[in-house]
Amino acid sequence: MRKGLFIGINNYSHVSQLSGCNNDAMAMASVLKTDANGDPNFKNLVLTSAEDYLSREKLEGHIQELFSGDCSVALLYFAGHGNFDVDTDEGMLIPQDYKSAKDGIRISDILNWATKAVKIKNKVIILDCCQAGSAGEVRALRSESSMVCEGMTILTACKKEEPAMEGANHGIFTGLLLQALHGGAANILGKITPGSLYSFVDNALDAWEQRPVFKTNVSQFISLREVSPLIPKEILRKLPDWFEEAESMFALDPSYEPTEATFDPEHGEVFSQLQKCNRHSLIEPVDAEHMYYAALHSTGCRLTALGAYYRELAIKGHF
Repeated sequence: MRKGLFIGINNYSHVSQLSGCNNDAMAMASVLKTDANGDPNFKNLVLTSAEDYLSREKLEGHIQELFSGDCSVALLYFAGHGNFDVDTDEGMLIPQDYKSAKDGIRISDILNWATKAVKIKNKVIILDCCQAGSAGEVRALRSESSMVCEGMTILTACKKEEPAMEGANHGIFTGLLLQALHGGAANILGKITPGSLYSFVDNALDAWEQRPVFKTNVSQFISLREVSPLIPKEILRKLPDWFEEAESMFALDPSYEPTEATFDPEHGEVFSQLQKCNRHSLIEPVDAEHMYYAALHSTGCRLTALGAYYRELAIKGHF
């Protein structure tokens, strides 16, 4: 079972108002509710200041409930104000009734609650708020006992000293996350992991913009969402058949090309699948600029480094 808690706060009682956080929480919950094919993904609870008064007590109760029980993945998403209190050396999330530092929800407390959730295999914390990078710099992280416990992943909109900017409809960070989750960060198999999310966002923001922070302590990335594979799995499973070794060459000739007089329909079907792999950088033509010329000139094609990787995954039965 997977469960997610999505919190968005636009309206504050004693500090400045925000505009896109409610939309951020609802949009993130919506995209993660199902995979692209409609299969159920996360069972979500959405809390926004448009529907509830999100006091510190209420939010802490829901966050503690998220990190309780037994499930495969627990995901916390927060969009709202954040702050770093230099007096206590603590980062915090700002609830709706915040007046002073004592009213903030300490990020170290959230990490402690997640750490104690030993029956939850994977804990994912995504923070779109100012100074959110302090989640990776709480005091315990600088001691021998790391609070990024096994199975925990933290992804934040910006570094400790930076603001998290808002766009027209969503926060800059969340807008990029949504693009990534709709398929922009998917691998060949259509899987979107926390690592690929971070890579997508990191590449989209330049050196003069807010810099996302990524902390993780996992032995294997989980898939947060799945979309249609770029190449069907049944084609990927043929890589070891086409290439006996990772360095092997698959010989081509004009019978593979539909425009040629010697065209063989069976060869044409194989060539079509090889070309699909070529379009996604798994295969490259040998001594030719395009696969068409590799067939016309009877050379061949070979695996790229990425293709060799997926060939190995096919041999191991990973898909």
